[in-house]
Amino acid sequence: MAIIKRLNLSIALIFSLSLGAFAQEQAIVQEGEIGITAGAAHYFGDLNPKLRLNRPKVAAGIFARKQFGGYVAVRLSANFAQLGYSDVYNSYNEFMHTRNLSFQTNIWEFAVQGDFNFFKYIPGDLYKRYTPYLTLGVGVFNYDPYAYYQGQKVNLRELGTEGQGSAAYPGKKPYSTLGVCFPVGVGYKYSLTRDINIGFEIVYRFTTTDYIDDVSGTYAGAAAFPALPNGQPSLAGILQDRSYVYGTPIGVAGRQRGYSNQKDSYVTGQLMVSFNLTSYKCPTAKP
Repeated sequence: MAIIKRLNLSIALIFSLSLGAFAQEQAIVQEGEIGITAGAAHYFGDLNPKLRLNRPKVAAGIFARKQFGGYVAVRLSANFAQLGYSDVYNSYNEFMHTRNLSFQTNIWEFAVQGDFNFFKYIPGDLYKRYTPYLTLGVGVFNYDPYAYYQGQKVNLRELGTEGQGSAAYPGKKPYSTLGVCFPVGVGYKYSLTRDINIGFEIVYRFTTTDYIDDVSGTYAGAAAFPALPNGQPSLAGILQDRSYVYGTPIGVAGRQRGYSNQKDSYVTGQLMVSFNLTSYKCPTAKP
């Protein structure tokens, strides 16, 4: 019996050591991440040319990141952001304050980005579990500016507030609700555990459109917006020039309404939580 017990103990010990050696030979490889983001967004453009961060709104998103080594990754992301601004905040500029325009819009964005770590990033590693990084890419987004008049939501694009679609301006076509953006930003991420990461990033989007705010060029003038059959001004005529609130309207045809040589843009600052996708890799046996 003593011999059998010793034999069983020897087999158990050998089996245990073999499993330990096998586990040590395997390497845990981070293949990528999936995660969520939440934070704030802000608009810059014709109603906010000084890039003031005084009216942030909600932003959120989801993403998937494919890792290539510890330094480079490619990210696919889908983001939502609310943007908006009003000339009531432009008291420092008499013209813009009197202009009295405002807008809001929801942004739905899909982007592809490259992330470039400053340090080698290995989740769970005591010395390589954090890194700042740069990110840049390209994306497409949907927007549709609106405003409120007498408590009612009004889609501004449909009104052609700068003469788009008007017989008085046959060359002006309605702008698209799709735009292209170029995200550029910085971030920092930290590995809480081998499986979970947290981070924060700020990403600025250059865009190809100047109509996120429905403001770009010049006033079309009251004549471009015929009155209603009852003689009352049309909704388009009212919202294309809201300076009447302060007295004599300033929306003379051809007068500057926006800054057409400056495209609109937006920025997000978001917290991130992600979950690692890993695989096990055994080293190739040497001959």
